[in-house]
Amino acid sequence: MKERLTIVKVGGAIVEDEAQLAQLLSDFTAIEGLKVLVHGGGRRATKMAQLLGIETKMVDGRRITDAPMLEVVTMVYGGLINKQVVARLQALGVDAIGLCGADANIIRSHKRPLKNGVDFGFVGDVDEVSGQKLCTLLKAGLTPVIAPLTHDGEGHILNTNADTMASETARALAADFDVTLIYSFEKPGVLARPDDDSSVIARITRQDFERYKADGTISGGMLPKIENALGAVEAGVGRVIITLATAIDGRHGTVIG
Repeated sequence: MKERLTIVKVGGAIVEDEAQLAQLLSDFTAIEGLKVLVHGGGRRATKMAQLLGIETKMVDGRRITDAPMLEVVTMVYGGLINKQVVARLQALGVDAIGLCGADANIIRSHKRPLKNGVDFGFVGDVDEVSGQKLCTLLKAGLTPVIAPLTHDGEGHILNTNADTMASETARALAADFDVTLIYSFEKPGVLARPDDDSSVIARITRQDFERYKADGTISGGMLPKIENALGAVEAGVGRVIITLATAIDGRHGTVIG
């Protein structure tokens, strides 16, 4: 029987909210067994860029990461947010270790090619996650806290979607562990009606997703999140849940697959 592993992805909106972050870290600490935390931080990066006089450019809700912005996200994601979260988990008794994809070569990616004529700059699409290296850390009693940065093996850091990193990490570890992947954000799950928090869809299969996508029930940033979740399930991840940041015990939210 495989050992249980829980991977929690927390979005930037939660990282920005002190009360919600404190609750999430407390709940994360209470999760039994081995665990991994993957975090975002886009809002904090946008604020820091503004303070430094660096323009934030977005296309369809996705950040353009030019050279100045790459420096900002590297500082904010890999430094400020990652180390603050690690320190706070240590205070809660979790022996956390902060990582980005370049550390121990755990996540390698390639620079995203032009997409519909758009150059996203220094943005990475994941090629490989070293499940073996992460397994070694977990077996040593360490809890990885992973920032949304990868590398290309040629000395370049790349800004990388945290949802994708969480999904790919779950897939890489599914062979060795009974993996539960939890996407936590500011809503109680995937909603049938965006303005109604009580309209949580209990379960979404691949067939459901295609239908919801076609009729517009699910749109925008939720589309790639569910694609990542379905990809994880289809690759052998035991359970995937999208839920509220203050409900990461897995008893509520939307079950994927």
